Parts: sequence; structure tokens; C-alpha cells
Amino acid sequence: MTFDVMTLFPELIERVTSESIIGRARKSGAVTVRTHNIRDYSQDKHRRVDDTPYGGGMGMLMAAPPIYRCYNAVKEKQEGSSICLFMSAQGRVLDQKKAAELSKYDNITILCGHYEGVDRRIVDEIVDEEISIGDYVLTGGELPACVLIDVISRMCEGVLSADECFENESIIGGVLEYPQYTRPEEFNGRRVPDVLLGGDHKKIEKWRKEEALKLTLKNRPDLL
Repeated sequence: MTFDVMTLFPELIERVTSESIIGRARKSGAVTVRTHNIRDYSQDKHRRVDDTPYGGGMGMLMAAPPIYRCYNAVKEKQEGSSICLFMSAQGRVLDQKKAAELSKYDNITILCGHYEGVDRRIVDEIVDEEISIGDYVLTGGELPACVLIDVISRMCEGVLSADECFENESIIGGVLEYPQYTRPEEFNGRRVPDVLLGGDHKKIEKWRKEEALKLTLKNRPDLL
């Protein structure tokens, strides 16, 4: 899986995706993250990539030509199936099902907007789908892009030690994950449930299913 991120802040993407599990996956070759600075494709002597919006309004808008040149350069390096995504508050909210769909592609190109957004014509020209990570507005698309990369990468072969590491997690099975505990057996007067200490795996499995349903009913009844 290769992620090509078109951004004004490649250092931010690199910093986040070079740590922890995703960082190790990059080093092992299980996933590839390539950043592309849109400013490098500006033909302005000051490397400007934005301008005032037609019709007036606050802020600056990212112009279409530098993004388009960046996109064409990215496409030349890609092989196999690909999709171009725009991180946008107007897009479909990312969920586990959508992430699973996206994990089937060989290449995912991600456009990160900034300022007041991007010229709509570039979205219409190159973007296959707009993706949001929630119903709120951020200053740019870089943090959402990192979230997207993390969610998808976990489902790629060789990133986690086994498929079970993500197949049994919260949301994937339609309910939240059961509560988990580790040593010590007692902490501030709170004990690990006795069923987890008894070694009866059938009872443990039953308890986990029941607790998962309880948590889902309490915290995310909409999933039920």
C-alpha cells in the first residue's frame, strides 16, 4: 500500500507517520508514505499557491494549477489500482467499513487543503471521493490525512502481527470492544473481574460478549 500525500506541510505528515506502528511499517516496507509539497509545483517566483476567492470573502483559497501539476507528477510514479481522496469537512465521514474498502487499493493519493479550502475545479478534476473524520472543522487536512493513513495501514498485510489484532477491535464487529485488564489484580480498590482469573475460556468468551453489548448500549446505542 502506497500513500501519496499532497500537502503544504509535508513535515507534519512525516513526523506523525514515522512513529510507533506506522513508523515501523514504513521501515519494513509494509506501507509506503510519500509526501509531495504543493509549493514545489508553483510557477510563482515566491512559490505562492493561494489567491483571493472570486466573489469576495475572508481568507485565501488554494489555487488549482499547482495542485494539478503535483497530482500529475504523483500519478507518474504509481502502479496498480489507485484512488484520489480529498480530506474535507464536506465529505463522507470515515468509518471502519469505508477504511476496509480503501485498503483494497494499491495507491491512495490524498489532497490536504488549507486556508479557506481549495478551488472547487481541482476537486471536480482529480478527486474521486471526499472524506471527513468528523463533523467539525480543522485548520487543514494534514491531521485527518494522518488519521486516514493510520486506520487503513492497520489492515494492510505485515503491519500488525496478526489479523486478529484488528478484526476483534471496537466497531469492526458492530459493537464496541469488551473491557480489558492487566496486572495488578487490584488497583485503588478496583479488582479484575473474577471470571478473567478463573481460566475457563468459555465463560470468559461469554463475559466478553455480554460486556461488549453493555458498553455499546451505554456509549454507542446507535450501533445497535
